[in-house]
Amino acid sequence: MQEVQLGSHTVKSHGITVARTHMHDWLILMLLVIIEIILYVIHPFYRFVGKDMMSDLRYPLKDNTVPVWAVPMYAVLLPIVIFLVVYFRRRDVYDLHHAILGLLFSVLVTAVITDSIKNAVGRPRPDFFWRCFPDGKDVYDKWGDVICHGDKSVIKEGHKSFPSGHTSWSFAGLGFLALYLSGKIKVFDRGGHIAKLCIVFLPLLVASLVGISRVDDYWHHWQDVFAGGLIGLTVATFCYLQFFPPPYHDEGWGPYAYFRVLEESRRNTQSPNTTNVHHEQASEAQDENQQEERRSNGFMGLYLTNDDSSSTLEELESGRR
Repeated sequence: MQEVQLGSHTVKSHGITVARTHMHDWLILMLLVIIEIILYVIHPFYRFVGKDMMSDLRYPLKDNTVPVWAVPMYAVLLPIVIFLVVYFRRRDVYDLHHAILGLLFSVLVTAVITDSIKNAVGRPRPDFFWRCFPDGKDVYDKWGDVICHGDKSVIKEGHKSFPSGHTSWSFAGLGFLALYLSGKIKVFDRGGHIAKLCIVFLPLLVASLVGISRVDDYWHHWQDVFAGGLIGLTVATFCYLQFFPPPYHDEGWGPYAYFRVLEESRRNTQSPNTTNVHHEQASEAQDENQQEERRSNGFMGLYLTNDDSSSTLEELESGRR
């Protein structure tokens, strides 16, 4: 079944058609990009931070172990490269298109949810003290709230602790990749091959290590990382199931669209055959009717001949008389 339509629907032959079919999805994707840019530009909620709260916010200000630019590299570009490798092997434009579209939706929906919560909560990062008071001299107003005199962009970033964006992006992209690989290599085929699970767990391990690095760098509390991972993995699962069957399904190795096209091609091939069968049956019935008519006509001719011969004999006898 898997090899019936493979190679017949490529990017060159059906790529534009598939993209046009999902034009509204791509437009929504562009809208999500605009919303994400707006969420990044606006200021978060500046939560009250008193002097007695600074004991948990005095961790040193460090650089990121995983830089921001690296996140889309391993969470988006790496999965797309793997999708392309699978495409060049199977030549299925539906698999490639839906995998890329599902991945981008997974990452962007996660980003919008994460940054919306970040701006709404405004939780200080563990290194907030040194962001607010880079010289180490803390100042508070009459209500006990901080009066920061550090760099404004650094202070703004210091109010975006919950949830972790690095972690949510990582689990959104690599979690989607793990689901994709589990379907392609048929992890749940009841064959008992544990090595397949190791391949699926590898992207999840990388995402987990990214989350741990955020705590080690004192950019996030552990609750931020846990919430970010939960958001990313949940969104990735929903986006994956929009285009692909569950990995444990018998048809979990391909997208829904592939099996729809396969079923339509089967109907198209079966309908002419069914029509031909009906025509053959009708012609056979017609031939049988004609044969029966010929037989009946033959019998009638025989009877007519017998009647004519009997009348001729009578005439001969009467003539003799």
